[in-house]
Formats: sequence, C-alpha cells, structure tokens
Amino acid sequence: MVMDEENKTKMADFKDNFFSEAEKQVMEYFPKKVTELDEMSKSDMFSISKMKSVSVKLNIPVPDPLIFNSSEGNQPTKKRKMEDNDTVPGTKVLCLPNGTVPCNTYILSMVDTLKPSICTLIDKCNLIKMWVQLSIPKIEDGNNFGVSVQEDTLSEIRQVESEAASYLDQISRYFITRGKIVSKVAKYPHVDDYRQTVTQLDEKEFVDLRMVLLELRNHYSSLYDLITKNLEKIKKPRGSNTDTMY
Repeated sequence: MVMDEENKTKMADFKDNFFSEAEKQVMEYFPKKVTELDEMSKSDMFSISKMKSVSVKLNIPVPDPLIFNSSEGNQPTKKRKMEDNDTVPGTKVLCLPNGTVPCNTYILSMVDTLKPSICTLIDKCNLIKMWVQLSIPKIEDGNNFGVSVQEDTLSEIRQVESEAASYLDQISRYFITRGKIVSKVAKYPHVDDYRQTVTQLDEKEFVDLRMVLLELRNHYSSLYDLITKNLEKIKKPRGSNTDTMY
C-alpha cells in the first residue's frame, strides 16, 4: 500500500520536530542536569556524614516482662515447641499502644527528591532512543559503519533506561523489607537484633540512594559524551546520502 502525500508530509513533519526536540534535549538539557545532580550530591541532605543520623527510634515500646509463679499451678499455658523446627510464638499484635510506626522521614525525603529525576531520565532515554532509531537508514550492503555506531548508541541508551527503571524497584523493595522487619519488632519487641536490623537497613538505603544520585549524574554525562562525539554519524550514518533514509 502506497502512503498518500498528506500522510507522508505529516510523518516528515513529525520526524523533523521529533529530531529537533531530541537533539535540543541532549545538547541543552543534559549538561544542565549533570550540573544540577552534581550540586545535589554535594548538598547536606546527601552528605555521607549524614549516614549515622538517618536512623530513627521506632514507635514500638518494650512491654514489661511477665513474671510467672514457679509453682506447678501457675505455669504459663504456652510452652516452647521442641521439634525439628523449633518455633517460639511471639506476641499477638492487635494494635500498637503508641499508634502507627511511621516511615523513616529522612529516607522518605531523599526518595521524594530523587524520584522526579529518575522518572525524567527514563522519559529522556525514551525520547533519544526513538530519535536514534528513526535515524537508522534502510538495510543496504556496504557503508554500514555509521549504522553500527547508531546501534551501539541505542544499546547504551536502552541499558541506561533499564537501570533507571530498576532504581524505582529498589526503592519499593526497601519499603517492603522495612515493613516486614518492623512487623517482627512488633511481634518480638524484646529482641534488639530486629531493631538493629531496621537501623542497618535505613543506613544502607541512605548509601543506596546516594549512589542512585551519582549514577543519575553519570548516566546523563556519559550519554551526552557518547552522543556529542558521534553526532554526525547518528544523524547521517551514511554521510550526505539522505535518499536511503526511511
């Protein structure tokens, strides 16, 4: 089926506008974002010196120990179950006396600060990925070095896009893991190891979020460097022979 002239014109206009916008984002937005993220990494919020101060006290009190009479008639009704898999029943948690256990507000503020930048990087990767993809000429024998440059660039963009998406999964896993450990603290309030695990998890997440910030900066920087160095091959992989383009 032959495309009519009106649709051809619309597609040509779309590609011209798309190419112009994508190149503008790389040449103008990417350097600004690198500077912004670099300054953010040096801010007080993301300073590595803050790691020890991110932990918070859980709003779960330690109940007073129960003292049982040693006489035979006053033995506790629940006894330790001694089997191949020893289990010690914990405290039934119907409600917490001090109300809800809040998230770590410091970590939450870091997440709120970083999340827009993560989503923006995914969006920008999608934009420049389509720019490079639409710039690939039709398959022909010979003179394909420029096409190989385009394919390598596409591979790098896809890798960055995938890693950026994984940062969102990492954040979700942190909250799920922390919630499970906090529920353990509620069930076994006398076990300090569970409380310490929450502290260690919060400190680890601080380091992880700082690394995410540095990786975002590095991704913008590496993509800018890669694309600007190979801009002519990306835009015109076969030189001035534009008749071979879709």
